[in-house]
Amino acid sequence: MPQFDPASFPSQIFWLVVTFVALYVVISKFAIPRIGEILEQRARLIQDDLDRAGALKADTDAAIAAYEKAMADARSQARDVLLAATNELKKVADEKTAAVNAEVNKQIADGEARIAKAKTEALGSIKTIAAETAREAVSKLTGLTLDAAKVDGAVGTALNDAR
Repeated sequence: MPQFDPASFPSQIFWLVVTFVALYVVISKFAIPRIGEILEQRARLIQDDLDRAGALKADTDAAIAAYEKAMADARSQARDVLLAATNELKKVADEKTAAVNAEVNKQIADGEARIAKAKTEALGSIKTIAAETAREAVSKLTGLTLDAAKVDGAVGTALNDAR
C-alpha cells in the first residue's frame, strides 16, 4: 500500500494540513455562522412564542377575572331580586294577615255581642221564670196569691246579690 510508504509521509502531511486548513476555513466562514444564525432564529422564535403565550395568558387571566366579576354581579343581582321578592311577598302576606285578623276580630266582637245579648235575654228569662216559679210554689204550698211586682222585685234583688 502506497500510503504506508514513509517516503510519501511529508506530502501526505502537507496535503493533510492543507485539507484541514481549507476545511477549517470553510466551516468557520460558512457553516458555523449559518448554524449560529439558525440557532439565533430559533431562539427568537421560541422567545416570540413565549411572549405570545404570556400575552395570551394575561388575556385569559383578564377574561377569567371579568367572568368572575360578572358572576359575582349576577349573584348580587339575583340576591337583590330574591330579597325584593321576599319583601314583597312578606308585605302581601302581612296585608292578608291583617285583613284576616280584622275579619276575625270583627267576628269575635260580633260573637261576643251575640253572647252578651243572649246572656241578657237568658238572665231576663231566668228572672221571669224564677218569679213565676216562686209565685206558683208559694201558691201551691200556702195557697196564697202573691203580688207579681213584689215577687219580681224580690227575685231581681236575689239575682243581683248572686252576681
